[in-house]
Amino acid sequence: MRRLLYLAAALLAFTGASSVLALAEASPVLAAQETESAQEAENVQTQVKNGVIAVSGEDGSDSSSPLALDAFLQAGNSQVSALPERYCAADPEIGKKPTVKSQGNAGTCWAIAATSALESAWLPEKETVFSADHMTRKNDFDISIDEGGDYYMIMSYLSGWKGPVLEKLDPYGDDYSPDGLPAAAHVQEMRLLAELSMREVKERIQRFGPVQSSLNLSRDMTAAGSPWYRKDTAAYFVPLSKTLDHDVVVLGWDDSYPKENFATEPQRDGAWICQNSWGSDFGEDGIFYVSYEDANLFSHGGICYSRVDAPDNYRTILQNDSLGWQGRLGYGRKEAYFACVFTAPTSSSLAAVGFYTTGRDSIYRVGVIRGYEGPESLEKAEFYAGGWIEDAGFATIDFENAVPLDPGERFAVVVWISTPGQERPVAVEMAKDKYTAGVTTEGRETYLSRDGSVWENTQDEFSANVCLKAYLN
Repeated sequence: MRRLLYLAAALLAFTGASSVLALAEASPVLAAQETESAQEAENVQTQVKNGVIAVSGEDGSDSSSPLALDAFLQAGNSQVSALPERYCAADPEIGKKPTVKSQGNAGTCWAIAATSALESAWLPEKETVFSADHMTRKNDFDISIDEGGDYYMIMSYLSGWKGPVLEKLDPYGDDYSPDGLPAAAHVQEMRLLAELSMREVKERIQRFGPVQSSLNLSRDMTAAGSPWYRKDTAAYFVPLSKTLDHDVVVLGWDDSYPKENFATEPQRDGAWICQNSWGSDFGEDGIFYVSYEDANLFSHGGICYSRVDAPDNYRTILQNDSLGWQGRLGYGRKEAYFACVFTAPTSSSLAAVGFYTTGRDSIYRVGVIRGYEGPESLEKAEFYAGGWIEDAGFATIDFENAVPLDPGERFAVVVWISTPGQERPVAVEMAKDKYTAGVTTEGRETYLSRDGSVWENTQDEFSANVCLKAYLN
């Protein structure tokens, strides 16, 4: 059985990068360190050939590569009649425009986009400003503020209740984040948008609020005379597939936004309505328009914060992972079992569990073993919940009837999951590079199984911790 198991450390999907890139190679939400001058951009000739952007330099070399853009647009437009022609969360009747922020010269666009999208989730009922500074400095990864971040760092930080914290407790730009600040919200569900069509992305925005995505954007690319940005209309369009180096909040869309508004004219009308992190002087009070045909925005998905609870939703979180989804385990097929062992700190009840889904349309069952005595107990799970999870990301499963736990009682949570298209459907934490070198397996006890009867300890076999959380009341 051991040789049938796969460890997917190299298959981590980082924000805006392909699923085979690691953070050490390229973090697409870094602040725009690799800028491109307008003059250089003008030297690049582009042609659209049968849905393929062909990029050729002055030497005539051809670096043509197929894009998923055409399929993304067609899938979105095929049933677009079910959605409004224009939707913008910033419109007064919707009232979900977050505070406009400025990242300055720091590599914090990813954290500003994340905290801004989270703020929108509570608007207009509750106006809150969350700290991007805390997300960049207190995420437990061994990474500097200028090295940026990605969606997996965000999910780890939020799902582990490290934040978000209030901006007033940790102000931006003071080069300091205090220890011990309480989370001002508990983010219980996050959805990755990598496999979604345009129509599905629009539905997520309308259902859950603004989302976060990556594109290629720098101040040089929006300077006067740039072929990519038109200042008077705040319109941006890059037809070239480039490194994703900046994150923005996508507030909505406008199917009729004129193509003539762009410095370089796309083939069709339509734009995403986005909010940047360069202050209110950029665009229209921070808002700008990105063509549907931009080759980079949503090219590798994005992230949606679809369940943002008050911080009193559960009393306690128990978890074996601190850095979240860093790899995948499985048996070369879509199904697997995984389990985590916990100890109840006080007299309490198990109200919910949380785990990552590594692909779309996952089916799951969740079981609990009270009085856990060893791996042999894992066959005795009593199943309390089951269902379907729409998107990849992080999800919380609430129990209809909470499971009572005695003080100091050892218990285990067992999950069976089936994720179409995934051969390694179980998310695990592991030390895979210098940014995750602090991961430890000491004191953790998590398991993996092909059939629910024979279990392998992931600490001993793979130096990895299964990502599974327990929420107690």
